[in-house]
Amino acid sequence: MENQPKLNSSKEVIAYLAEKFPLCFTLEGEARPLKIGIFQDVVTRLPEETLFSKTQLRTALRLYTSSWRYLHGLKSNAQRVDLDGADCGMLEEQHVEHARKQLEEAKARVQAQRAAQRKEAGESAPKRRPRPAAKKSAQGTNPTQPSSRTQPQAKANAKSAPVRAEAQAKPVEKSRPASAADIAALKAGQNVRVRAGQSAMDATVLEIAKDGVRVQLASGLAMLVRAEHLQF
Repeated sequence: MENQPKLNSSKEVIAYLAEKFPLCFTLEGEARPLKIGIFQDVVTRLPEETLFSKTQLRTALRLYTSSWRYLHGLKSNAQRVDLDGADCGMLEEQHVEHARKQLEEAKARVQAQRAAQRKEAGESAPKRRPRPAAKKSAQGTNPTQPSSRTQPQAKANAKSAPVRAEAQAKPVEKSRPASAADIAALKAGQNVRVRAGQSAMDATVLEIAKDGVRVQLASGLAMLVRAEHLQF
């Protein structure tokens, strides 16, 4: 254990707990409700644990119990489990109702963020100017054949078409890169944007780790990103 590196993020702590107590913690599928007081049980069962601090353990348990798959598991008549997977009491109805409201609020936030992104994308897209109607040739020539006067203009339009298409493809970014002051003032629950390639996605800060910032995207996905990839 002395040669094993310390765990830096809540995701690593949860993975370690799932390895130590697989009948209690899980990394996939619907999670089972945890026994009340599970924090103290972990501290008691791992008295010599040096891979993470008690503060890291509290943060990891908070992240685990606020995930959508855990909230889905808080159902009527469901049993809480201890570290060994044994039943230790049925869920109270008030806890079931609280979990249902948390899940509804989380889904509503995601829908609102997606709607705002669609609206922002629609407002930032440049509007095309209506093309003027073709004028009939005064010399009585075939209207399907372009006259010598319109050929230079047609060539100019053909050259500028890729430029207009390229301008429309690039979204207008209203956010700015994170400064040193922004990163120093980061806190859990703060709304930020995460840059991915040429675009940015809305996200909420879950925790500030040593190797980056753990955020939750509008889709519900939690991920660890470097501080320089954040925007405000």
